[in-house]
Amino acid sequence: MELRKVVSGRRSIRRFIQKIVPGEIIKGLIADALWSPSWGNTQPWEIVIVTGEALERFKKKNRDAMLSHKPPKAEIPMPQTWPSSFEKRYKDLGKSVLGSLSIDRKDKKKRFEHFAHMFSLFDAPVMILITIDKKLSLEYAMLDVGIFLQTFCLLAHDRGLGTCIMAATVMYPEMAHEIFSIPETKALIIGAAIGWPALNEPVNCFKRERGSAEEFTRWIK
Repeated sequence: MELRKVVSGRRSIRRFIQKIVPGEIIKGLIADALWSPSWGNTQPWEIVIVTGEALERFKKKNRDAMLSHKPPKAEIPMPQTWPSSFEKRYKDLGKSVLGSLSIDRKDKKKRFEHFAHMFSLFDAPVMILITIDKKLSLEYAMLDVGIFLQTFCLLAHDRGLGTCIMAATVMYPEMAHEIFSIPETKALIIGAAIGWPALNEPVNCFKRERGSAEEFTRWIK
């Protein structure tokens, strides 16, 4: 696939076909994504791939924690406020997602069910978690992690897979540390759901918006 089409065509997938993703495909995607640039070629990312029974246990515990209103405690602090333009984009996306699912914004029950499904990782058959050593300067290492994960997701899209980068994967880090035997010396940064996309589902097809180049760019001569 042409690179520009991969970049513009990749999108967050929120419905997956219940079909196994062969391990060899995931291994190949990781091998290719490892060519991502990093500061001084330090390659600080540590990658955990989860499938099968372990993933199902995590999904259930993650969902149950959310349903019980357990306070999230991500190891990387989540933003609490946004500038107004950022907040508008965030809310507009929420409207698009709920609209594609025919969920009225006032329908608290269905909205809550949607969030529960999100904490079940939209029933994806694979999850990738990225951790880094807590001894590192987390800010720089997180930039490298973002580059790696973006590259991985683009490569996955090129292979016909869908991904959704999700804060919901790291909201209750103690679960991941326990279920996946991740040492406490490692910080959970971010994760993503992976699977074959249900392409005809409205939640995977709604129109997306991006700002113009002029909105974000300042030329200096």
